[in-house]
Parts: sequence; structure tokens; C-alpha cells
Amino acid sequence: MEVIRNHHQLQAYIERNKEMGKRIGFAPTMGALHQGHISLYQAARENNDLVVSSIFVNPTQFNNAEDLEKYPRTIEKDLQKLEASQLVDMVYLPSIEDIYPEKTLSKKYNFGGIENEMEGASRPGHFDGVGTVVEELFKQIKPDNAYFGEKDFQQLSIIRKLVQILNLPIKIHGVPIYREESGLAMSSRNERLNPELKDKAKIIYQVLQRIKEWAPSLSVQEIAHKVKEIFEQEKDMELEYITIADEENLQPTNAFSANKKYRAFIVVVVGGIRLIDNIALH
Repeated sequence: MEVIRNHHQLQAYIERNKEMGKRIGFAPTMGALHQGHISLYQAARENNDLVVSSIFVNPTQFNNAEDLEKYPRTIEKDLQKLEASQLVDMVYLPSIEDIYPEKTLSKKYNFGGIENEMEGASRPGHFDGVGTVVEELFKQIKPDNAYFGEKDFQQLSIIRKLVQILNLPIKIHGVPIYREESGLAMSSRNERLNPELKDKAKIIYQVLQRIKEWAPSLSVQEIAHKVKEIFEQEKDMELEYITIADEENLQPTNAFSANKKYRAFIVVVVGGIRLIDNIALH
């Protein structure tokens, strides 16, 4: 596995491989890698000649300087995990200057409103930051295929929209949520839960499965009410939101329509740790 630490080295590497006609599969990360990330590279390995990873903690997608400061940086461990997976040919570790050569500022995008729903409602500008870093990485790495986890389904939708807006010749692949044995969606945040809270957190996925069971027979309002009741009974857990949205445009819905696909999105704060998850209702 090759490790590249600056844009100039990267350029030479990409050009060399493009000249050889190699198909490039790419999944960007912010590090603190776990098996969920590795599943992206498993998907990439299936239909690309070259699998590329990147690790870069992107400052413009944080609304809070303290969150940026606290974000785990575990480069050596991450490189060991990537190496051990034997799935990745090259990992790119850019500096701030490689991504933001002038000012560390986001571009402004019009994602058609999906940037203002759910995660975007409480984090203005967050998805502009995501779009800015992903656009730059796409320009530098020139992948044929890019892979993003469905756990951050809203982010996946934003990336699909970005590729459409910029008319980039990149196919975006959503990779199913990788879950722990308990059903809890794999996340670097899970490491911050003590064993008791981690065990309790498995209820999040159980509730999502119940929502899928209820969807054919209950209204959106009835489902939301039931979910709120469940979490009111749970100590150390606070439901931040439950939203059922149209999978296409992420608009929250108040009523199911037969010809649309829906997804349930949930955020629960467990012992002070904010966990997100979702499930397709079709």
C-alpha cells in the first residue's frame, strides 16, 4: 500500500495509472477507521483496478471549533487497518494546503434544499463544507467510482447531487450500513460508549425495524408517537428526532404515497453521545 502525503506526488501517481487505463475506486474518510469504512473498500475492490483511500479531517464541515479539536486523529492506527485489510492500493494524506491552497473556506452550493433538512437544519453550512472537500478530492483523484456509506444517507444524497451539478463522470455507490452484532450501526462514536450504554444503544436499530413493520398499516404521525413513547421510557437516552422522508428528495412526509420510496431517519443521544441511523421502508 502506497502512502502519498502531498498533491504533487498524488498527481504523478494518478496520471501514471490513468495512462495505463486503470479504473479508480475511491472512498474518502476523516479517519478513526472501523469495519464500516473497510466495507467501502470491499465494495470498491469488486469493480476497480485501483482502490484509493484518503484521510483528512475537514475543518469546513464543523460548525463548532471544539468538535473539530476533539475529533479523533488516529493516523498510524488507520494506516495499519488499511494495510491489514489488503484492499487498498494507495492512501492519500493531504495537508490543509493541498485541499485549501488559499483560504480555508467552503464554496456555496445549491443542493436543491436537501442540505437544509435533518442534519442540515442544526448545522448551517455543514454540507457546503462536505461538498467543497469532496469536489476537491474528486478533482485530484479523478475516480471512476466513489463509495459512501448509507449510514450518512443525507451526505450520500448530497454527493450524488454534487456530481450532477458539476457534471462529473463519476459513478456514486451507496454501501449498506455495516452493523455490529447487536444491530448498532458501526461508528467511531461507539467507542465512546461504556459497555452498558453500548448494549442499550442496540434499541435504536430495533426501533427502526419496528418502524418498517408499522409503515404499511400506521400513519406517519402514529409511528412518530410510538417512537417517542419508547424513548421516553429509556434512561440515559434522548430522542433528538425521528423523520420519515421521501428517499428521492429527503423532504419529510406527513403521509405515505404508494408510488414513492421512504426512509426513516433517527438521531438518539445516548449518554451524551449523538448516534444516527436510518432504514429503507420499502
